[in-house]
Amino acid sequence: MHALRRWWHDTAGGLPATFWYLWAGLLINRAGAFAMLFLSLYLTDVRGASAGLAGTVVGAYGAGGAAGVLLGGVLADRWGRRATLLAAHLTTVGLMVTLAFTRPLLLIAALSALIGVVHSMPSPAFVAAIVDVVPAERRSRAFNLQFWAFNLGMAVASLLAGVLAEASFTALFLVDAGATLTAAAVIAWKVPETLRLTRPAAGPPPATAPRSIRTRRPGLHTALTDRTFLVFVGLTFVLAVLTMQTSTIMPLAMRADGLGPSSYGLVVALGGALIVVGQLFVPRLIDRHRKDVVLAASTALLALGFGALAIADELAIYLGAAVVWTVGSMLAAPPNAQINADLAPPQLRARYQSVFYLTFPAAAFVAPTLGGVSLQHLGDRHWLIVGGLGLLAALGHLLAGPPRERHVAALRRVVDQEPTTPADRVPAG
Repeated sequence: MHALRRWWHDTAGGLPATFWYLWAGLLINRAGAFAMLFLSLYLTDVRGASAGLAGTVVGAYGAGGAAGVLLGGVLADRWGRRATLLAAHLTTVGLMVTLAFTRPLLLIAALSALIGVVHSMPSPAFVAAIVDVVPAERRSRAFNLQFWAFNLGMAVASLLAGVLAEASFTALFLVDAGATLTAAAVIAWKVPETLRLTRPAAGPPPATAPRSIRTRRPGLHTALTDRTFLVFVGLTFVLAVLTMQTSTIMPLAMRADGLGPSSYGLVVALGGALIVVGQLFVPRLIDRHRKDVVLAASTALLALGFGALAIADELAIYLGAAVVWTVGSMLAAPPNAQINADLAPPQLRARYQSVFYLTFPAAAFVAPTLGGVSLQHLGDRHWLIVGGLGLLAALGHLLAGPPRERHVAALRRVVDQEPTTPADRVPAG
């Protein structure tokens, strides 16, 4: 019993109540965000669109997502976290209900792009709010729980979506809207505005302060010209490209090896199950180690897992490789988010988050575009290139880690990163 209490404390103890309401809103949001997973099937099976047109509409949703990430970051730093979350969720509800009853394909495409915008807007606000209320020493466990909730919600969404799609696509969109409205209600009821908990340091910063603090008119351009931050974003982009192999290139490789959709589903399901079961044990495993070392090790595991596909020709090898790269993803999530939070000046937290989150739609474009050509012309050697890229990124983390920590230390010296109302005074959940 003592061991169980110790595990719970190390995994989820000491976190403010506001964090848990944000966590609940994220979980509800992800568990109900399933309609767009079946958008291409809806367009082809119900609306009679061609495969090419369906792909264009889905692409419009993705393009909207890239714009939404940046918009959400700017608004969360200007309007506030709570206001941005509520605006995005409530707008999503209206657009999703409209989409359920819209017939013209041109209007469906426009709605899909708009939904892509509002679906992505909450991400920077969610993370910025978590950083606002959770003390620095507890953020690793908070981000670990956030990653766990996201994956658990996606697993639930995948199961519900299949059942609802069999019954009615209209019901699929309406239930999605209902789940989004529920998440908005939780945020409106229990999540206060956290932007007021952050403030720049009084007086002009010293000349030795990082440029992100010394800039006279801080804004999105500050994040886009912060070299230390951009090196970290670049390394995260490589990690995202590796991770995207699972949903973009690996299915093609499995088909070439004579493995059908059920085998691919089993590999994906194994990864999801490992995250849901094992992610809660990650904090105790990594908290004693430097973040750059953890990220180097996790990226190396991703590299080895995907590199092993060069010799994969049967399901057992794919399943074994999936275990390796999934463990890498699990280890990477908390320090990745924590470093991102550490590098952001308090008044620009959401903007920095928005630039960071751009790596994922960018990777979603690059991975299939270049990966498809690579697989076609290089065959299994494609996986050796992917593995080599991952090992280079692992080395990059080791080289970038020490100067990045010095940069963070300088930032902390001139900016009080804790809220003006200390997080210790926020009731713990």
